[in-house]
Amino acid sequence: MLRAINTAATGMDAMQTNLDNVANNLANVNTTAYKKGTAEFQDLYYQTVRAPGSQVSADTAMPTGVQVGVGVKTASVHKDFTPGVAKPTGNQWDLLIQGDGFISVQKENGEIAYTRDGGLKIDGQGRVMTSAGYLVSPAITIPPNSAGVVISPTGIVNSKEPDGKMTQVGQIELVAFVNPAGLEADGGNLYRASDASGAPVQGTPGNNGLGTIEQYKLEASNVNVVNEMVNMIQAQRAYEMNSKVMQAADQMLQVSNNVVK
Repeated sequence: MLRAINTAATGMDAMQTNLDNVANNLANVNTTAYKKGTAEFQDLYYQTVRAPGSQVSADTAMPTGVQVGVGVKTASVHKDFTPGVAKPTGNQWDLLIQGDGFISVQKENGEIAYTRDGGLKIDGQGRVMTSAGYLVSPAITIPPNSAGVVISPTGIVNSKEPDGKMTQVGQIELVAFVNPAGLEADGGNLYRASDASGAPVQGTPGNNGLGTIEQYKLEASNVNVVNEMVNMIQAQRAYEMNSKVMQAADQMLQVSNNVVK
């Protein structure tokens, strides 16, 4: 009975993690380029009372054995990098990565991070940065007399001069990873490379499997609200069922104690 209580407790803990993940997905349903998390679970070890194939007699063996599991654990909560829907914005500094790749940015401590949030801005010095103030890497500076910018699918940034001429002032490059799901989420729509993601490989948009750049658009979150609501209901029901198991095991334990008395 105590084993049943402990097993049910692991199920309740797993469903709490599942619900936490669903809550974060729903909270970020309108976050630019947010990638939903998906919780995955594994069963825990088994207590083997009799192993499959154990000899019952000289001529026969157990066809299945007796093994009792002791619960579940959270194996991973991985990011799903399925592209989100493109949202036209009309803003010249809103960029959509159509395909694979991340924009490199430099944080205040000099560390390089990566993002798919193409909602860029410029500061008083004309430097291109994210909404949080992280400079795009490699750095791009827009001339003070610029009348606007045109960004090509391959990431070339051209500045419009007052006389109508176009001057190239920078190049937006993208970064790819062998395993994007292995990136470490850092908050603020940023990711950090890890041993699991592999080393970043930087290149020109449109080359070597990298996506292209689309100006005047942003990538929406890839959260499907209907699916998340279904996941929420499933987690709630599973949590309730595990709590019922704990109650049943506790009642059976009370009966056993009364018999002993």
